[in-house]
Amino acid sequence: MRHGIPNLGALQAFEATARLGSFSRAAEELALTHSAVYRQVAGLEERLGVELFTRVRRRVMLTDAGAEYAARVRHHLDQLEKDTLGLMSRAGVGRNLHLAVLPTLAITWLQPRLAEFHRQRPDIYVSLSVRTLPFQFTDEPFDAAIYHADRMWHGTRGIKLFDEQELLPVCAPALLQARSHLDDPLADMPHLHTTSRPDAWQRWYLAQGRNYLPSMNAGPRYELFTMSLAAVREGMGVALVPRFLVESALKSGELVMPVDAGLQVDEAYFFSYPTANEPSEALLALETCLKDAAS
Repeated sequence: MRHGIPNLGALQAFEATARLGSFSRAAEELALTHSAVYRQVAGLEERLGVELFTRVRRRVMLTDAGAEYAARVRHHLDQLEKDTLGLMSRAGVGRNLHLAVLPTLAITWLQPRLAEFHRQRPDIYVSLSVRTLPFQFTDEPFDAAIYHADRMWHGTRGIKLFDEQELLPVCAPALLQARSHLDDPLADMPHLHTTSRPDAWQRWYLAQGRNYLPSMNAGPRYELFTMSLAAVREGMGVALVPRFLVESALKSGELVMPVDAGLQVDEAYFFSYPTANEPSEALLALETCLKDAAS
């Protein structure tokens, strides 16, 4: 018997209360009564000898110790859920992989490859969740990640999918045509910015030996390249986007480059997983498929 581990029900009650900020909401999620959740949390505090919440009238707020413990409990509950689902899937007809991905890359590049992978290996199911910032695998319930960086993350192994190579300025043909009488059509266009590359336009102007004016920094900002491209297609401005995302649109004439000059970048897209865990056969099969697709 593991005497140091609290009751799982008490941990679930505590995590739900910490996440939702309310005993009542936690009780609703767990299908318990308010008093049952309260007793579970109070019993957990008594067992630990640590105050996890401060209670002010009907409000509950995590103490510093409670916030730290909640994050750790949440991680372990997520991992327990993942391990349970993994065991169930292996005992059934398939196997599950959970990937952290960049949204634009997932939609434009990854999904077609996953469709082919599923045709080859229908016994393996790949789930995707969006993560746009670096994270530690020990803090997140993912088997692997596809991300943009200048090198592979520390403590991981895997493959480089492909170099990003360059960002290209693109706009709608009508937007360029309306400014064709100008000496510098680009200067008169609203500049669209992608928040993951906040200094891209400034670097592009510096690389071309052009002046970067304050007005060029005033354009709208979008979190994803897909958002920037949607705005470009609507004629809202010019954006810098990775070449691989717009090559087909440039060839078809759907989009145009107002200036034939790109911004060289050193970053690449990687697929990797933690070295601390032995990769499963399913994960290695996916890695081989992505390696073949990228080559």
